[in-house]
This record gives sequence, C-alpha cells and structure tokens, in this order.
Amino acid sequence: MSETPDRVPTPCPSCSPDLETVHEVLTEGGGTYTVRCSECSHVHKVQPDSEREVTIDVVVSQGGESFTANVTAPEDESIEVGDEFILETEEVLSTVRVTSVELDGHKRVDEAPADEIETVWTREVDNVAVNVTVHPQDGSKDDSRSITVQVPGDYEFEVGAVDSFGDDEFEIDAFVVRGDAEGYRRDRFEEPGDTGFAKDIKRVYAYDEQSSAWSAW
Repeated sequence: MSETPDRVPTPCPSCSPDLETVHEVLTEGGGTYTVRCSECSHVHKVQPDSEREVTIDVVVSQGGESFTANVTAPEDESIEVGDEFILETEEVLSTVRVTSVELDGHKRVDEAPADEIETVWTREVDNVAVNVTVHPQDGSKDDSRSITVQVPGDYEFEVGAVDSFGDDEFEIDAFVVRGDAEGYRRDRFEEPGDTGFAKDIKRVYAYDEQSSAWSAW
C-alpha cells in the first residue's frame, strides 16, 4: 500500500489554474487528497495521479516450442532487447529475455515504450539448450558432429575447460554469443580463460576428448 505524500505538485484553482504549485496534503479519503496551496493557502481536493498500465502480448520460446502469455506494465515503461523479467502464469514461472519488440504493423525495433508495443518476443533463460560443434582431436572438420546440451542459464562455459555431458566429453575451443547478450566485448571468444553464460551463448566449438584414445592410431 502506497504512503500518502506530505506535499504534491498540482494546479491551484485560486491562484495558478494553469501552473503547478506545491500543495500540502492535509487529509486523504474517498480516493482524493485535501490539499492547501503553499502560495495562497487555498484548500481544495485533487485526484492522486495513478499510473496507467497496459497489457502486452508476450511470445515465449521454450525448448524449441513457443507459447503466448500476457503481462502488464506502466504505459511509459521502456522495454528493450536484452531486458530480463520473471513471467508468471498459471502454466509457468520462469525468467525470460526480450529478443525482439514488435510495434503496430509488424514493425520490429530494439526499444519502445510499453503503450506502443503490440508484442514482446522472448526466450526462456532459466534453462537453455546450447548447440555444441565437436571436432575430432586431429582437427579434421569432415568428421565433426553437432550435439545439444541442456543446462541452467547461468551455467558457465570456459575456453580451455573440459566439460562432460552424459557420454560426451569435450574441451572448449571457442564460443559465439547471441545478439541479445549484454556485457560482452565481442561476438566470438577463443582465448583460454574466456567465459560466458549458457543463456548468452549461441554456439560452442570444442574438440572431442573421447577421441583422444584412438586419435593416435
């Protein structure tokens, strides 16, 4: 519950009907404030400003599938690509990241106020699927294979580290981050020790540790 302010800016019908002046709030009741003008001491009632909210369609990409939900937001709140928020519906509670903002007429932009937005396109980042291209130890690209690993969004991949997922074990050679990822200096990372969160990564490139036993034969 919001607290009643001590003072509010509002036009005074007695001395400044077209300009806001500082008013002392005397009482609150019935959805209005009784206020006194600091310029002329005129007492009158005003309606507190209420922040108008709008309802926005949200499309969520989740594990190769998608569904649509709705969220409410203040009409002047800016929403932009890369923003993350918690989406709570009867079916799901998850953190999602904005990947695109759509206006009327299917126009896509990177940022817009909520009252201009038709649809916000998002993807779940609590748990994500990361594509990994695995090369043989001998460096041959002909026998490379692609796998997909399911990990928490905050799982950290590191260039030079060895990761194991089920029967797959590989040493990370490089990774490429997504366009909506923030805080990265570049798109591709390949220096030992470079790290990235799974929710930010588009693809990982690695060398197959399982092939080390037969690569010399």
